[in-house]
Amino acid sequence: HNHMVIKPYGYAIWEKMQAELDRMFKETGHQNAYFPLFVPKSLFEAEEKNAEGFAKECAVVTHYRLQNDPDNPGKLRVDPEAKLEEELVVRPTSEAIIWNTYKGWIQSYRDLPLLINQWANVVRWEMRTRLFLRTAEFLWQEGHTAHSTKKEAIAEAEQMNDIYADFAQNFMAIPVVKGLKTESERFAGADETYCIEALMQDGKALQAGTSHFLGQNFAKAFDVKFTSKEGKQEYVWATSWGVSTRLMGALIMTHSDDKGLVLPPNLAPNQVVIVPIFKTDEQFEEITTVVNELMKSLRLKGVTVKYDKRDTLRPGAKFAQHELQGVPLRIAIGARDLENGTVELARRDTLSKETTAIDGIEDKVVALLEEIQSSLFEKALDYKNTQTTKVDTFEEFKEVLNTKGGFISAHWDGTIETEDKIKEITKATIRCIPLDSENEEGMCVFSGNKSSKRVLFAKAY
Repeated sequence: HNHMVIKPYGYAIWEKMQAELDRMFKETGHQNAYFPLFVPKSLFEAEEKNAEGFAKECAVVTHYRLQNDPDNPGKLRVDPEAKLEEELVVRPTSEAIIWNTYKGWIQSYRDLPLLINQWANVVRWEMRTRLFLRTAEFLWQEGHTAHSTKKEAIAEAEQMNDIYADFAQNFMAIPVVKGLKTESERFAGADETYCIEALMQDGKALQAGTSHFLGQNFAKAFDVKFTSKEGKQEYVWATSWGVSTRLMGALIMTHSDDKGLVLPPNLAPNQVVIVPIFKTDEQFEEITTVVNELMKSLRLKGVTVKYDKRDTLRPGAKFAQHELQGVPLRIAIGARDLENGTVELARRDTLSKETTAIDGIEDKVVALLEEIQSSLFEKALDYKNTQTTKVDTFEEFKEVLNTKGGFISAHWDGTIETEDKIKEITKATIRCIPLDSENEEGMCVFSGNKSSKRVLFAKAY
């Protein structure tokens, strides 16, 4: 079964991701719109490379009605009379339907740049299901922009990849490598694909976001022209870019441990949870009075906090649940704490506990949340750095891949043949050509031919 239900806690994390990204998009001049789920087949096939790239994973609607099944009382069948004249493709991505729309929206240079994003669901029929990483239907955002010059479109594609990297690193606490995809790993219909690649704890790489410079491919396929300032008819230049609920998978696989999720404070639905420990109703009332004040002052400092006063669970069971859900900080308050003016403060990332004064705890909580956020990033960065290995021979390449995994930094001769051969033999693909990779003369790790820079190989999800 390759569909996924996202339960409330997971969806709350996705909503936090959405809110942050949406703010970043709007700050860079983008607006949200919504386009149809169904794409007429003729539109879908207009950009051939794109149609071909997605053909194998498209769900297709052929009929528009059901009827009672005469042979099976109480059951339904597809009405054979209700066949669509033209099949509809369920969007695997929206370039086709959006570019068909843009044709009507763009007439002159005054209509450009057109900077639009949509938050939507898409469907790519997958046979190998992997929660959050590979399910038939997933949630994402997809930006689609039109520009009057090549230079401006490239700058847009780069800017969006930078936004994704910024979000991954500062919000999700996931270090990423920014790079370009090789021709065979590129988005179908793109001239250039920028990406952010992350390394998971099992040594596999995960593509966490992509941003495509589409050249004039879609403009030509859908005949989207504009009148320039000089009065000439020209094709527009395009980009598209997206991240999906796959980021949830990245979050889980980057920071979790054997006790469950570990959430960076910037993404945690509850940054702090407070658990009361009491024997009598009277103690509970007293604790609650203190907690209500504490929650007010924490919220004033922008901290999201939850008071877990369920009477159906013992404190130990509550602790276990919040640990499993990755809540960054837990505060326990008992009757004795009230007498002493203290609380017990527990960190999820290090699993350390301390008893601390309740007086001034708000500032301490704020500082700790910042420290947790940065230490999760540092820990993941350290892992990425130690799991990135330079190799110069193919023997070494295979050895590192099988024993250590991670990113392998190696010379490649730039040919698809070599890339395919390496993939065939080792299952490793070129994850990206890092944007910051130095020019360095070398020999291809597989063919021995000349190479001008190293690229990153890895096994990937």
